[in-house]
Amino acid sequence: MKKIRYQLSILICCFLLAAICLLIEKGNIHKEPNAIEVAAGTNGNYIKWVDFNITYEALCTAYDLDVGSYEAPVHLNWIELLAYAGAKGGGSFDKSSVSLMQKLAKELSEGETTIDKLTKDMEYYDYYYEAYDAVLGGMVGEYEIEQENETGEKVWKKVYGLKAFSPIARGFEYSDYDDFGSSRSYGYKRPHLGHDMMGQIGTPIIAVESGYVEALGWNQYGGWRIGIRSFDGKRYYYYAHLRQNFPYALDLKEGSVVTAGDVIGYMGHTGYSKVENTNNIETVHLHWGLQLIFDESQKEGNNEIWVDCYALTRFLYKNRSLTEKNEETKEWFRCFQMKDPAVTAYEQSLEGRS
Repeated sequence: MKKIRYQLSILICCFLLAAICLLIEKGNIHKEPNAIEVAAGTNGNYIKWVDFNITYEALCTAYDLDVGSYEAPVHLNWIELLAYAGAKGGGSFDKSSVSLMQKLAKELSEGETTIDKLTKDMEYYDYYYEAYDAVLGGMVGEYEIEQENETGEKVWKKVYGLKAFSPIARGFEYSDYDDFGSSRSYGYKRPHLGHDMMGQIGTPIIAVESGYVEALGWNQYGGWRIGIRSFDGKRYYYYAHLRQNFPYALDLKEGSVVTAGDVIGYMGHTGYSKVENTNNIETVHLHWGLQLIFDESQKEGNNEIWVDCYALTRFLYKNRSLTEKNEETKEWFRCFQMKDPAVTAYEQSLEGRS
């Protein structure tokens, strides 16, 4: 009889454990956010990991609410909206997240409350704001850009909105899918920490955000590649597998300042070789990655933070840089120049140091 009771108790425990797991999977039991890791550094505490799970729909909703309210009495901040939804959902986004941001936007716009009041005692809001600001902080703001008027002349126009660009120039088609984290085996087994965009050799590659060239040259994994750092130091953009023999814009070098929308290089399939200028990648594509850096110790090594750029790539499709070819030099250049205040501020800071 004791043996039967023992077996029965084991069955009951297994049943309860299975039921709890099922509830957690369905989201009926609150899960602690698994993205939150903070460490102490020489300059204070810093974030150790970020799971960037914001959907395309959520990005579009928050962005539209921000831009649509730019001249309104209450200007909504898209990162605040996203951070609020992220804190409420433990870093997960779905259709209810969009509704939540729309409801929040209405309350803020009508003056019923403020974001500071709503988030004063909200656990993890500050974390999500800092994390999402690290990803998106340089992408929306004021800038000036050339546009064609009714007579076809180029005129400068002041704009508020998306000042980051798709990494593929307008008019050049590509295919992609969410491949972040998939397995790679060259050299050693490792996850894919970027986003691949398949296209044609020579497709102009565009600077997503303004910044300065931190790395340029050959890497046996990425082939000819470019690394561009945002001016605030939080983002490192990595563009890899560039074209054999003619990978970069001719005037590009380490330290060069680039403006979002500039042509920086050309698509190819170099890499997977210790021998420079070798095409060892089977499929022609751009690999672009976005690394977050909260502390310089995270730049290289085991503490790197790379985020899934699939939804972000879809979002950036809204803004593609139109280019034209110089038949003499075979280079491509942007058609419409842009004045980014972030570039001006950075160049002035360099002058101040000299």
